[in-house]
Amino acid sequence: EKGYETGEHAPGLKLGGCGAYKAAHHIIKTHAKVWHSYNNTWRREQRGMVGISLTSGWGEPVDPHSQTDRDAAERYIQFHLGWFANPIYRGDYPEVMKNYVGRKSAQQGLGTSRLPSFSVQEKTYIKGTSDFLGIGHFTTRYVLQKNFPFLQVSSYHTDPDLAELVDPNWPAPGPKWLYSVPWGFRRLLNFIKTQYGNPLIYVTENGVSETLQCPQLCDEWRIQYLKGYINEILKALNDGVNVKGYTAWSLLDKFEWNKGFSERFGLYHIDFKNKNKPRYPKASVDYYKKIISANGFPNPREVMS
Repeated sequence: EKGYETGEHAPGLKLGGCGAYKAAHHIIKTHAKVWHSYNNTWRREQRGMVGISLTSGWGEPVDPHSQTDRDAAERYIQFHLGWFANPIYRGDYPEVMKNYVGRKSAQQGLGTSRLPSFSVQEKTYIKGTSDFLGIGHFTTRYVLQKNFPFLQVSSYHTDPDLAELVDPNWPAPGPKWLYSVPWGFRRLLNFIKTQYGNPLIYVTENGVSETLQCPQLCDEWRIQYLKGYINEILKALNDGVNVKGYTAWSLLDKFEWNKGFSERFGLYHIDFKNKNKPRYPKASVDYYKKIISANGFPNPREVMS
């Protein structure tokens, strides 16, 4: 979406309304081809696994008693996670995506939907091409219905007819988009369990950045973030979600898309101005080491069930 629709990231193409959908369509088909290649050629000998890693926030209805808000929150998840996961686990794009993009394409006078379609053969070829689901998750939004006028040029952002809100009380130690909302992760994981037949899950990315450098390396907010989110994963395990592994994002401060080195996700601080790039452990390193050593929380009483 940022590479082919808004042009914010490389390759910087502004193919409004259709670029993101076309790029995703090719990614999904290519992923399936790679999975089948491994399955047919190397799996018997190597016994490895091929999966896909998808990043998604959680969308919570502003008013859980409002069907309109619940539907909007459902669209939020389907337009993020379902966009890729639904073809791989269920054989096609989510119905709500096909309906909304198709309807808006028709209103624009287009002969076909801006969302490409899979042939019957492609659907069969793609369905089931994941031995595990990798999940990157960072934050949550409250979601409600918002209608965009027909005259506006439709885009991936306006197609689902929704608005995203945040609770100002949510901690936001890093960039403007990343609020700490641990309970959203448990709900996302349970959604995956229900929607896609409880697949094997590896959490491939979960963490928080800082935009203001902490000179004492005292990233207490990162410790609280990790504690909260890992605790919700443990609750999801108790719910029967098939989570097999967890990766904190990230080990080191690194180059962060168009933010460069200014946004730091690392457990280790990197001095980028020094040619040797020395690494310094933040407070979260000691905390995370204890979690790794205990394979859980060292003191079970520090978290709530």
